[in-house]
Amino acid sequence: MDKTHQRRARPAAACCAALAALALAAAGAATAKAGTAATAWGSGGAPIVTTDNGAVRGMTAGAVDEFLGIPYAAPPTGNLRWRPPQPPSDWQGVRDATQFAPSCPQVPTLFAPSGTFSEDCLYLNVYTPGLPGGGGDLRLARGGDEGGRPVLVWIHGGGLTQEGSSNYDGSRLAAAGAVVVTINYRLGALGFLAHPALASRPGGPAGNYGLMDQQAALRWVQDNIRQFGGDPHNVAIAGQSAGGLSVLAQLVSTGARGLFQRAIIQSGSFALNQQPLADAEASGEAFAAAAGCPGQTAQTAQCLRNLPVSDLVTPNFVGIPGVVDGKVLTQPIGAALAAGRFAHVPVLNGTNHDEERLFVEGLQVTVSGGTFAPIPDWPVNTDNYQANIAAVLGVSADRAAAIAAEYPPGASPDAALSTLVADANFACPALQIDQETAQQVPTFAYEFNDDSAPNPYSPPLGVATHESELPYLFRLPNAPNQTPLNPDQQTLAASMRAAWVNFAATGSPATAAQPWPAFGGSQRMLSLVPPQPQLETDFAARHHCAFWAAG
Repeated sequence: MDKTHQRRARPAAACCAALAALALAAAGAATAKAGTAATAWGSGGAPIVTTDNGAVRGMTAGAVDEFLGIPYAAPPTGNLRWRPPQPPSDWQGVRDATQFAPSCPQVPTLFAPSGTFSEDCLYLNVYTPGLPGGGGDLRLARGGDEGGRPVLVWIHGGGLTQEGSSNYDGSRLAAAGAVVVTINYRLGALGFLAHPALASRPGGPAGNYGLMDQQAALRWVQDNIRQFGGDPHNVAIAGQSAGGLSVLAQLVSTGARGLFQRAIIQSGSFALNQQPLADAEASGEAFAAAAGCPGQTAQTAQCLRNLPVSDLVTPNFVGIPGVVDGKVLTQPIGAALAAGRFAHVPVLNGTNHDEERLFVEGLQVTVSGGTFAPIPDWPVNTDNYQANIAAVLGVSADRAAAIAAEYPPGASPDAALSTLVADANFACPALQIDQETAQQVPTFAYEFNDDSAPNPYSPPLGVATHESELPYLFRLPNAPNQTPLNPDQQTLAASMRAAWVNFAATGSPATAAQPWPAFGGSQRMLSLVPPQPQLETDFAARHHCAFWAAG
C-alpha cells in the first residue's frame, strides 16, 4: 500500500526553462506584490505558473488549464507522522504538474481512487478557466479579472478514511467561472488517531491531523491562488459527506478563520457530536496496542512512527465523528453551531432525498451516529423491523415502536428503514444547521430530488441518495457507474454549477436564470429537480423533523 512516491518534477528543456525565467522576471516585483496572476507559456503551449515554492507546468484541456499534483505541505512521514503539516520544500526549475500525485493510504474499496497510494500525499490540484496569453508563444499572461476569479476548494468525502482528490475532475466547475482546487488530506489512523503519546502536551491536542492538512491547503491557497487567476479574498470551501462534515469543522475551527469567505455543505450533517479527547485517546491506545505499540510513553510514539503504513491502514479504524482535540476543535460541531461560535460567512447547505438508500439497500449498512453499522437482521421484514430500528439507532424497544408507528414498514420495510434513518441522521440535522446559521449569516438550503439521477457508486435505486448529486457538479473519472445525464439532467447540472460558482463569487447561489431565496424564517429552500429547480417549503414536514425533535 505504501508505495514510494517518485517526485514528479522533471527538468524542463534548458531553452524553455530559461525563456520562462526571463518571462516571469519581466513581470517585475511590483506585479508580484500586486498579486496579479503571472503565467508564462512554453513553446508547446503549456502554461507555467510560479508558486511560492517554485514554478509548475500544467496543461490545457479545452477552456481550462489544469495543474495537478502540487505539494502544499511536506511529506508527513518519519518524524512528521502525526504532527501538524509543515511547509513544502522549494524546488529548482519547472516542476511537471500534469499528473496526479499519489492518494493517501487507505483500504481498497469501491470509492478508492485509481493510481498509487503513499504516505507522501499532501498535494492539491488547480483547475482554472483558460489563462490568457496562450498559443505557444511564451509571453506573460495575466489571469482573471482585476480582483481575480472566485475560488472553490473541494474537500472530498469518504468517511475520513477513503477517497482522494483525483476522484474529482474540477474542470466543469472551472469552465463555469471558478478557480477550483481539489485537495488530499491524511486519512484513517494516519490522519485522525488520537493518542496521549502523540499529544503535543499532556491532555492534548491529539488527532485531527487531517483537518490540520485542510487548513494548510487553505493557507497555500491564500499564498498562491492569485497566480492561477483566483482571488484569495473570495474563497469558498465545499465538500460532500465527510467532506461536508469537514467544511462544518472548519466553519467552527478558529484555526481556519480568515482562510475562506463562503461554506458549502453537501450531505455533511450526519455527525455533529464529536468525541471527547479522553474517549478518543482510549480508542487510540487500544488501536496502538493492537498494532504492537502499547503504553503512553515517548517510546510508544516512536514505535508508532516506525511502523510500516500497512500496519496502520485497517478497516478497524473509524475516523468519524472525530474528536474534540482542544486545538482544531474546542467543542463538538453541533454545540458550536448552536452557540453561534462559527465563522460568520454565507452558508449553502443541502441534503439528498434519501441519503441512506445507498447504504441500506446498496451496502446493507446504515450510517448511524456517523459510523457504518451493519444491519443486524437482513433482509428487513415486518417481523424484524422494530428490532432493526432499535439496533441501528441505538434506542429502546419502546422508542423503536414509536418510530415504527411514525414510519410504518409497508410493502418495503428496507426502504422504510432507509427513509427513517435518513431523516434522523441527515435531513433533520441539516434543517437544524439551517435554522442555527440563518440566525447569524445568509443561509441558503437545497434538497437534491432528482430520483432518476444515476448514482456514481450503485445501480439505480429509484431515489436521489447519498452522492447522487456529484455527477451534476464534477466529472468522476474513477466512479464505476458512468451513466451519462439525460438532456433535462444536463440542464439541471448546468444550473447547479452556475449556482455553486455564483455562491463562491457573491455569497448567493441565485443567478439571473434561477432565483434562490434565502432560507429565512419561512424555511425556504430549493428542490433541485430537472430541468428547473423549484421552491420548497415543506421539508420539515416531509422528513418528520418535529417528531425527531420531540424524541
